[in-house]
Amino acid sequence: MMKASTFVLSRVQTGVLAAFMTVLLLLSGCTTPVGVRYLSQQEAYQKLTANVLSSDTLSAPTMQILNRSGLAAEFNGEPGRVIATIHNGLPTVKEADRLFALAELSFLHASNSGDTAYFLSAALYAYAYLFPKDTAASPDPFDPRFRLAVELYNAGIAKGFRGNAGGDVVLIDGTYKTSFGDLAVTIDPKEFQWGSFRLVKFVDATELEVRGLRNWYRWPGMGAPLVASLERLPGVEDPAFARIPPGIKVAVTAFLKPDHVEEGLKTGHIAAKMELKTTQAEPSMTVDNRKVPIEFGLSSALAYTLEGSQAYKMELKGLLSGNFRLFQETSRFKDNVFLMAPYRAGLIPLVLIHGTASSPARWAQLINELQNDRELWGRYQAWLFTYNTGNPILYSGGILTEGLRNTIKELDPEGKDPALQKMVVIGHSQGGLLTKLTAIESGTRFWENATSTPFDQVDISPETRDLLRRSMFYKPLPFVKRVVFVATPQRGSYVSGGWIGRLTGKLISLPGTLLSPLTEVLKQISGQTSLATLKNIPKSTDNMAPESPFIKAISSMSVAPGVIAHSIIPVKNPDDPKEEWTDGVVKYKSAHIDGVASELIVHSGHSTQDEPQTIEEIRRILIENLKEP
Repeated sequence: MMKASTFVLSRVQTGVLAAFMTVLLLLSGCTTPVGVRYLSQQEAYQKLTANVLSSDTLSAPTMQILNRSGLAAEFNGEPGRVIATIHNGLPTVKEADRLFALAELSFLHASNSGDTAYFLSAALYAYAYLFPKDTAASPDPFDPRFRLAVELYNAGIAKGFRGNAGGDVVLIDGTYKTSFGDLAVTIDPKEFQWGSFRLVKFVDATELEVRGLRNWYRWPGMGAPLVASLERLPGVEDPAFARIPPGIKVAVTAFLKPDHVEEGLKTGHIAAKMELKTTQAEPSMTVDNRKVPIEFGLSSALAYTLEGSQAYKMELKGLLSGNFRLFQETSRFKDNVFLMAPYRAGLIPLVLIHGTASSPARWAQLINELQNDRELWGRYQAWLFTYNTGNPILYSGGILTEGLRNTIKELDPEGKDPALQKMVVIGHSQGGLLTKLTAIESGTRFWENATSTPFDQVDISPETRDLLRRSMFYKPLPFVKRVVFVATPQRGSYVSGGWIGRLTGKLISLPGTLLSPLTEVLKQISGQTSLATLKNIPKSTDNMAPESPFIKAISSMSVAPGVIAHSIIPVKNPDDPKEEWTDGVVKYKSAHIDGVASELIVHSGHSTQDEPQTIEEIRRILIENLKEP
């Protein structure tokens, strides 16, 4: 019985064992300890490029160091201790691999803990990785870690110098704590001087989301891209900065240059110099005999300048009130001409003139594209003219032409800069008519439209005579070499000539600086002018009516020989018959003129100055202009 029972039990055990083995085999057929699974293209790229800057995940190279060293699990619980362990050395890990891992691990720990010491450490580790003492060990630019190390360096600076309350980047001398010791930073006070201004209130450009601009440009390179505000320096007047508005924001890059960083990582003490770079200098610098591009956030600076700007709010006031002061600090806007960047010899002026009920802010799209164009960078400087757009066009034209003369004389009193003699003027709508006034010979035509009394026979004060001379008599400005008319009512606008224009004209008030001289003139030429009273003075909307004496006179004048002209004409419905083309404000037959070097039809409405096709045509014209001797 015992034997039989044992035999039976053995068979049962054998069956259980066989069933268990069968289950294991089936399971092993589905999953092995090592294997693969297919990824989508997006999943594969995300795994390949994952890092601390794009997510809270470490990059594959850093994870490899943790896994090889058996520190992956420990990092989750005690990141500071793991960073210190790797800092002290890993016998079998290459120095470059170790430094990169330390940079990324330090940045992740700083992001999770808020400890800025680790942000600074990340920047220093990244710098040591990028610029090893042994140049033969320099990282391969094809290694994805190369660009990531640059980004860790840049972000480490911006976040490592955050103020206690966060937000602004506070750049001051001092000794800062790092994860391995300390960092002694020196900053020359001159680094903060920007001509007549002091750079203040620095903001991390990478954290400013740009809205309203079609493209958000960042120049890739080294350094923390910042945006700085301006503060006037008492008693300091740099002529190159005399026409810079104090309200603009400036793209600045902070570059931390440590001395003997590899030795400092070993001793725990690093000395470094902080340098501030702007686009006034070359967009690169030399580090350890290597030319390194500097990172800039020009789009962020432009958008930040316009955030909450009064420029948009003043547009209607600038139309209706001739006495409206466009800017508070008039010393920076004398002649109504201002610059977005300091004057630099060798750069060609690009003068932008806005249209009716508009402002210089409407050129933002164009400025953003041109200032970020590497082919045009360092070749042009943007000048902007602003004016009360309800004032008589000849009055505004006199301010423009006189303002450009004064600006040229102020910036280049000895006439040594040939680039200033190659000016390009671009005007939109009414601004196009002002543009034409810079490039025509009017003779006495405008004056004779106003009165039959010869100009030299009018007994008026010298001040009034000067105002009338610059407003009524035009000669081509010798430094204007090219003009571009954008949506310009060369023969008037049917909107200005209609009830909208007439109603608007009734709402426009004129400046006292114009009314007082005209009162003086009327006393001298009473009965010899069609102007019965000051109430009959034509406003800009009257000037642009197709039947106005001004528009008939200027339309009969050709652009002066030697000045190259271009037309950009928007048309809302290009499929319509050509004789019906219009942009909603100006008809094609009004905007079209003969004798231009080029004419481009753009499918858009009247406000075409920020349309991509218009901007690209202006870019083409500017490149063509560079080829002229």
